[in-house]
Amino acid sequence: MINEHPQHGLRTVWWEESAHEGVVCMIDQTALPQDLVTLRLTDEEQVAEAIRTLKVRGAPAIGVAAAFGIALAFHRLLKERGGDEQETITPQQAQELQERLRAVSDLLASTRPTAVNLFWAIERMQRRAGALLSGGCSLAWLAQRLRDEAQAIAVEDFEACKQMGVYGAQLIADGASLLTHCNAGALATAGWGTALAPMYAAHKAGKTIHVFVDETRPILQGARLTAWELQQEGIPLTLITDNMAAHFMRRGEINAIFVGADRIAANGDFANKIGTYGVAVLARAHSIPFYVVAPLSTIDLKLPSGEQIPIEQRNPTEVTAIRGVPVAPAGVRVANPAFDVTPHSYVTAIITERGIARPPYDVALRALFSSHQHNGKQANG
Repeated sequence: MINEHPQHGLRTVWWEESAHEGVVCMIDQTALPQDLVTLRLTDEEQVAEAIRTLKVRGAPAIGVAAAFGIALAFHRLLKERGGDEQETITPQQAQELQERLRAVSDLLASTRPTAVNLFWAIERMQRRAGALLSGGCSLAWLAQRLRDEAQAIAVEDFEACKQMGVYGAQLIADGASLLTHCNAGALATAGWGTALAPMYAAHKAGKTIHVFVDETRPILQGARLTAWELQQEGIPLTLITDNMAAHFMRRGEINAIFVGADRIAANGDFANKIGTYGVAVLARAHSIPFYVVAPLSTIDLKLPSGEQIPIEQRNPTEVTAIRGVPVAPAGVRVANPAFDVTPHSYVTAIITERGIARPPYDVALRALFSSHQHNGKQANG
């Protein structure tokens, strides 16, 4: 159902179902760009492991994956019980199912701590399940509705990405040279992407653009994924190492910067892939606009500032080796924070599916949620 990548037709995360089983399918992003591998995951433990090991990554995409993981757990339970559980769930059964929901949710929530979309999607699935169980339903109905809710999360993300592309493209001049850090394209979402969506939209509108792509150490999401995506789309690009950005800024070869986000605090501080803060500082030093592109599900109004955003610490081997090849002395001490926090004062604007927020962000972001809630959607606050 979610099958419209900008041009080349790829899906990132999706659900497939037959008479015998339901599966969560996803592109194995650790195999790109050399191999295009589709994973078919048959239980929630496999989904959790795929999130933890970056087979699926990008804040919106892991939220979608977690939602499908919860749906998969209950679909599997239905099949285990014979697939014909049409009788209304008893209060005791409802309590048992709530306990199962908590266990599955805890498993998925334990995978990665920084991206708030993960927790947002889990909480949304929990609310849906809670409402169904309190109202009385069959197990078959519960499993179907949870699958539908996960699918709705994917559809909404896809549409949000397209809308962010429309808004963001307005900020890209014809002939512009842009820079992006990490991967915030279609692979990081249910389609189109966040930071790359304005580039796709501008390109489709006939604007001439060029993109500088930071390689994004330590695991090279820019080199492996963003460069591949832009190539597939036919958008001219230049791959650079992370420490080359200042050089090209000083030479006047970068006109604007677009990045994604894994969590945005109420004041506009945001966490993104490690190295983003440095890019923002350089942008300020060279008077280059610095834009953050993210859906409302990435905004966490419960956190007053970026100081409260948890930063994931990953395995040191990601730094000491590249795809299994050692590049550092054995036994060296390593730091490997996966994200850093950029203060809101460095952000020119935050582009969402509801519009473009500008300073003061503590006012502008809440206003976006106010306009969103009239549609009955839940804010992260």
